[in-house]
Amino acid sequence: MTTIRISGNLPPNIDCTKAPIAFGRRAVPKLNEELQNPELITRQRALMSLCDLVHDPEIALEAMRLGCLESLKHLLRDVDSTVRMKTTEVFYRLATHNVGRIAFLKSDVILPLSQLFDEPVDVCRKNMHMAIEMMSEFPGGAVGLVEAGLIPRLVFKLTSELEEIQELILDTLHFCLCVDASEALASEAVSVLKEKLSHRSARIRSKAARALMDISVPLEGKNKLCEEEVIPILVNLLGDPSPEVAASAAGALMSATVTTPGKYAALNADALPPLLGLVRSPQTNVCLNAVKAITVLAEAPEGRKELLKHLDLLEDLRGHDSEVTRRAAETAMRVITWKP
Repeated sequence: MTTIRISGNLPPNIDCTKAPIAFGRRAVPKLNEELQNPELITRQRALMSLCDLVHDPEIALEAMRLGCLESLKHLLRDVDSTVRMKTTEVFYRLATHNVGRIAFLKSDVILPLSQLFDEPVDVCRKNMHMAIEMMSEFPGGAVGLVEAGLIPRLVFKLTSELEEIQELILDTLHFCLCVDASEALASEAVSVLKEKLSHRSARIRSKAARALMDISVPLEGKNKLCEEEVIPILVNLLGDPSPEVAASAAGALMSATVTTPGKYAALNADALPPLLGLVRSPQTNVCLNAVKAITVLAEAPEGRKELLKHLDLLEDLRGHDSEVTRRAAETAMRVITWKP
């Protein structure tokens, strides 16, 4: 004879940490209502569910259309760390969608997010920086970050943040510096980035060198790199075991040595031998940046005189697989063989 047994287990496919999802069009409006609920557990469960749903760009668009961004901005100031953590994660998920990045600009999300720069919970700060970095990859987002005055704060945070978050900050700065480098220069960013060139992490060294390449695009940045004696450090990084570090260092030298003081600072630091060594690199970005840096240094008579001995090395690049590298090698040879 069968008997009834009452189980203490939850039904299958039921997660007690997430809010039940309403059917159809009521799903997102109901979650938005629960985000504003005074009961902590209700807010937490609603955030858990919303975080899963906004992976879908259509649901993400609906959530923003129904005013979830305003509810989420309010939750950034919640006293509960779990609520803040999941809120920043939702913001990051939204920022992965183009519609989300556009909505961030329209709803002025950047400044409320930046208020978490001093957040005591590491995961919250990481999620926040991931969202901001994703915003910076969007041209309008990079402009918005610059206009919000976040560059000085990002530079300052480079000196104290966790390594993982430093990488995110350096990525964000890369895109923002392409928009405007003046605020970074005024914030002593060159000095901070110079210290990062000797960091134990190859990823941070590489990203710092890339940021120095960006910041040296304007003339003020090129002069600052010479004044801070950054160029000899970049020359040393050409021999770094990491190809990405060497490529970024060569790129920074390419930009910083456009001026005459920059050229002679690199030549005095004996930059040509390591650059010529990188020309043989199997990695296209390393080889290309090295050839471009060599081209700039060949504009100095002393550089041209030395490089005339190595034309055969550049001649070999005419058969390179990359068309961009072939063109760069031809330009380098024209500059080296130029006669007044």
